[in-house]
Amino acid sequence: MLRVLGVHGAGSHRYRSRSGTADQTRATLTTQWLGHLRTTVDGRTPLDLRVAYYGDHLEDGDRDAPCEDDPSFLTPGERELLARWVTQLWPELAAAPGDERAEQALGWLTRAFGPGTRLFGLHFCRELHTYLTATSRAAAARQAVAAEIAEHRPDVIVAHSLGALVTYQALWEDPGHETGLLVTLGGPLVLPGALGEHEPHGRPPSVRRWVNVADIGDIVAVPKAALADRFTGLDRDLTINAGIWEFQTPGAYLRSPAVARVILEG
Repeated sequence: MLRVLGVHGAGSHRYRSRSGTADQTRATLTTQWLGHLRTTVDGRTPLDLRVAYYGDHLEDGDRDAPCEDDPSFLTPGERELLARWVTQLWPELAAAPGDERAEQALGWLTRAFGPGTRLFGLHFCRELHTYLTATSRAAAARQAVAAEIAEHRPDVIVAHSLGALVTYQALWEDPGHETGLLVTLGGPLVLPGALGEHEPHGRPPSVRRWVNVADIGDIVAVPKAALADRFTGLDRDLTINAGIWEFQTPGAYLRSPAVARVILEG
């Protein structure tokens, strides 16, 4: 029996709004992840999979849901993060006036990747900024992941998008259970400002092997081809083409035969 712990990425609000409680959201995510994996992992392969849920710690009930056509709900810090992120994808943005950069960033995302990217960009920057600046909330998110690791004792941890950053830091803070394999999928670990200058940049001590996977079209995993240059102890850094613009969810990754092979190595 291969014990796998998934860690979700940004945008979990949509699951919470449909499911209700944190436990129900966790169950929904687990069902979805298992369904995706089973498209490429033979049903005869025994899997004990669950998904750790931390998104409720990053929600802010005092703020309205974002409007798809208006970034004005973002705080100045969130707008700056949005511009810094998109500049990694579109360097020309650096020349735009400061008060126009957020709107130009969203406009470019829409033109380059479609209208759905605009709303994703708003949510992603708000969640990432909350994680990077709200110390107590970020700590609670990491503790939620660490608790799931301690309880499930996985052979493999699969962390997607923002969850890759949360998991990476959680593993350094609380090594706990030794894990055979950490798989990060489309994470923002090398995004400027994601990790502090003095934080460790290497495989967490409780992880025996670390494999990073990024889709060629994943706009969260930027800058491209930088992880292996900046982190020690990374065993493999894979670039794949999942063939579907679906980076904001883990589905395309989990349905990829290349990712399935990596997970089964655990």
